[in-house]
Amino acid sequence: MTRRELDAAGITEPGLRAAYTRCRQLNSRHGRTYFLATRLLPVERRCAVHSLYGFARWADDIVDDLDRRETPTERDRLLLLLESDLTHALRTGGGEEPVVRAVADTAERYAIEPGLFADFLASMRSDLNVTDYATYADLRAYMHGSAAVIGLQMLPVLGTVTAVEEAAPHAAALGVAFQLTNFLRDVGEDLDRGRVYLPADLLAAHGVDRPLLEWSRRTGRRDPRIRAAFVAADAMTRDVYRSAEPGIGMLDPRVRPCIGTAYTLYGGILDAIADDDYAVLHHRSVVPRRRRARTAAVGLLRIMSARFRAPAPDPVTPAHGTVPQREGLVR
Repeated sequence: MTRRELDAAGITEPGLRAAYTRCRQLNSRHGRTYFLATRLLPVERRCAVHSLYGFARWADDIVDDLDRRETPTERDRLLLLLESDLTHALRTGGGEEPVVRAVADTAERYAIEPGLFADFLASMRSDLNVTDYATYADLRAYMHGSAAVIGLQMLPVLGTVTAVEEAAPHAAALGVAFQLTNFLRDVGEDLDRGRVYLPADLLAAHGVDRPLLEWSRRTGRRDPRIRAAFVAADAMTRDVYRSAEPGIGMLDPRVRPCIGTAYTLYGGILDAIADDDYAVLHHRSVVPRRRRARTAAVGLLRIMSARFRAPAPDPVTPAHGTVPQREGLVR
């Protein structure tokens, strides 16, 4: 976390500053696409966003980090400890882990519903024993906790110019769209972890099953049935992006360039997958650095242009500094 971001957010206590800095490091290391977009946010809101994504990354690493040696039972115990730490932190403002302390502080500053964190951790725990999903409906139930709630957590931080109830479905859809993009991009890596996140009925419609995916991953050979299934997954994901897009215009105008840039960058991952002819079982498709930089530059130009326009109406949802604060917090 830069000193400027921390100062703008009103975070003055040294331990809390260090906790937020840790979250920023996690976000920058693991989420290059969204970290780039986050830099387009108003400076005073970046700390909160980093804490939300840093906490999500921390929990996800417990479940998915291939370098870890814990058994599923041990990882479940670590998740339970994390959940207990978070519950305590949300109630008292403490927290053993720095990322927990930071996200609990953000949750109080922006009045984020605690149940969203419980739903997220429930989905993380399911990754320890659920290895595939029979239908898209089954996958959507999982993604409510693993992705949709992230969009819903973000809404109070970003602020909206419409009622939250109107913006919330679009925010949830954007989280789902981002995760579906990751599922398609990372299908090979997830298979190495023993998981398939593409719905089994979608795969079966094109004659694909887990053994065929494993054969292709193991041998490096292609199969037209697999390509057809991945094309269908791409189309399904783009449908979710379309349902999410109207929500960008419902956000505080100052944050729209950030979310719009993230929307474009993540959509660009789908384009990169298509450009690679859906060879995601054999290598990871990435958006070229030049294209990412160009997209970020467009977002920056939009921010600069907005500064010369008339002030936008005050957001309907609370923005930074407008929610009840714990006694002693400096804004």
